[in-house]
Amino acid sequence: MKVGLFFGSFNPVHIGHMIIADYMAEFTDLDQVWLIVSPHNPLKAKQTLAPDYDRLHLVQLAIGDHPKLRASDIEFHLPKPSYTVDTLAYLREKYPDKEFALIMGGDNLLSLHKWKNYEFLLANYQIYVYRRPSYDDGQFALHSNVRIFEAPLLDISASFIRECRKSGKSIRYLVPDAVYRYLETSHLYRK
Repeated sequence: MKVGLFFGSFNPVHIGHMIIADYMAEFTDLDQVWLIVSPHNPLKAKQTLAPDYDRLHLVQLAIGDHPKLRASDIEFHLPKPSYTVDTLAYLREKYPDKEFALIMGGDNLLSLHKWKNYEFLLANYQIYVYRRPSYDDGQFALHSNVRIFEAPLLDISASFIRECRKSGKSIRYLVPDAVYRYLETSHLYRK
């Protein structure tokens, strides 16, 4: 079974994330896509993050009963900050019957050289890249393990959604319905 790993803070998960996850599950050779909720991306500030299990719960709500998508808390149990190469080593050991691939945006491909052991990642894992507007494909785009896709994208961000919540603006249609309903009764992202 070939599993695509879609890492993110998902702070909060929004319809842009879900469109990408669904596209990769339906239009590539991946059998499943796991949305890996990261407790702390070493390249991002931690203070803006909602609690780990709240973000995981929102991802689970967003996925609902989609048969090819799965939420994962695997990085909650690993040393912080989370490094993709370490998570992959753990997953390989835990699931030796699965083949793992990485899913990332073109902006992440451009900064891949900043990742811990990026050469190992490029040599040992397929990387499924969804193009981002106004980003060049970069130096790794022609690597034999990199596959570029034209997934449908929306120009929305989790930071925009957080700002909307803080200012009392509606986020309806920016997040999946189940996430919207949950957040309407929650204090998450209101402070």
